[in-house]
Amino acid sequence: MRVDVDPETVGRREFYALLNSVVVPRPIAWVSSRSADGVLNLAPHSFFTVSSVRPPMVQFTSVGRKDSLNNVEATGEFVVNFAAEPLYEQVNASGTNFPPEVSEFEAIGVTTEPSRTVSVPRVAESPVAIECTLHTTLELGDCTLVIGQVRQIAIDAAMMDGDHPEVRRLRPLARLGKDEWSTLGEVRSITRIRHSDWPGHFTPPGS
Repeated sequence: MRVDVDPETVGRREFYALLNSVVVPRPIAWVSSRSADGVLNLAPHSFFTVSSVRPPMVQFTSVGRKDSLNNVEATGEFVVNFAAEPLYEQVNASGTNFPPEVSEFEAIGVTTEPSRTVSVPRVAESPVAIECTLHTTLELGDCTLVIGQVRQIAIDAAMMDGDHPEVRRLRPLARLGKDEWSTLGEVRSITRIRHSDWPGHFTPPGS
């Protein structure tokens, strides 16, 4: 037995909460931006992913019109800072609805660090920064999809294992439903199976 929920028959907030509870876990884009007046902004956006490989692009969704969206449209630049477990309280606090003239960097006590390819600073305490220029925005209902072209990724050398960041060192945060968050937990590895090797290490049901 299932519970069927039609978005046309329940309220917006109720369905939004339900959707957030099943599209999990969600990585967090901790977006730093600068307003046209020069005020720095820092905000978490949990609708975040890669949108293109070549050229490299990432995207986040602004639910409603937030300062991040206004700033990116005004300046054409932003940085996605990695939301790591040791920064849990700061990431959450940066989601407070401060007025536009207040800088979250100052309000929550994190440090600015100059970026190399954009004028918007990074969060110095964050282990990874993805520097972006605005590629396009797309309005979808009451939300706006923001796609940025990646100009550089800056990674704390302590996070690296050879040529790649090691996820246990990065300690990513993720959003769940309601006021719930998650941390990395168990890490499992499994190789993809080539058709020529089928079934490989996969055991079909009933075998």
